[in-house]
Amino acid sequence: MLNLEGKIALITGGSQGLGKAIALKLAQNGADIAVIYVGPEEPALETCREIEALGRKTKAYFCDVRDEKAVVETVKAVSSELGKTDILVNNAGVTRDNLMISMKDEDYDMVLDINLKGAFHMIRACYRDFMKKRYGKIINISSIAGLIGNAGQVNYAASKAGLIGMSKSVARELAGRGICCNCIAPGFIETAMTKDISSDNPLLMQVPMKKMGTAEDVANVALFLASPESDYITGETIRVDGGLAI
Repeated sequence: MLNLEGKIALITGGSQGLGKAIALKLAQNGADIAVIYVGPEEPALETCREIEALGRKTKAYFCDVRDEKAVVETVKAVSSELGKTDILVNNAGVTRDNLMISMKDEDYDMVLDINLKGAFHMIRACYRDFMKKRYGKIINISSIAGLIGNAGQVNYAASKAGLIGMSKSVARELAGRGICCNCIAPGFIETAMTKDISSDNPLLMQVPMKKMGTAEDVANVALFLASPESDYITGETIRVDGGLAI
């Protein structure tokens, strides 16, 4: 078991899907968890109940990551109530798919604002505390769409490619302080976002492993990147895609 005892993890989009799986995985290995959510409160509270059942401290915080002021206030609240953040997981994300010719400006802007600028806001809000500690793990959830593109997802692919570039820059800025910044790029993972993808989807059939991955697969990589065992890895993007983007 990788030991995260005494660490505080802040996870955006932590109430369900990949975020919840990562929250539970880190809690199982000793971390206390700040669950950041938008939308209904109950899924976030249920995630907190499951974390508490593991014997860890946790609290749910409503925060729209597009709102810089709300992000700063939320990070301060987490520091006051749970402790200063050691592990930041930027998982909050949305899709608004359409072919480029039909894509509305507001759908492009929303995806970039949440998926990319939201991560920027969170990293910047945690930046000084990481610098003072001379320690921190930043894990940004990108996508293979950011590596290979995907028709009908110009906005989503741009946001996820942007995350990779931003992570490399942040990694260079903070490496000298012992802070690591890495990306995870999931492929087809069984979540609410992919529930409508059929088993005969042409792109899914290109996956060498011939199956979807699970949220647990992604959470396992997040655990490794959050742990001391990855202390000499930074600026990296690790694919969890069954070989799709080889």
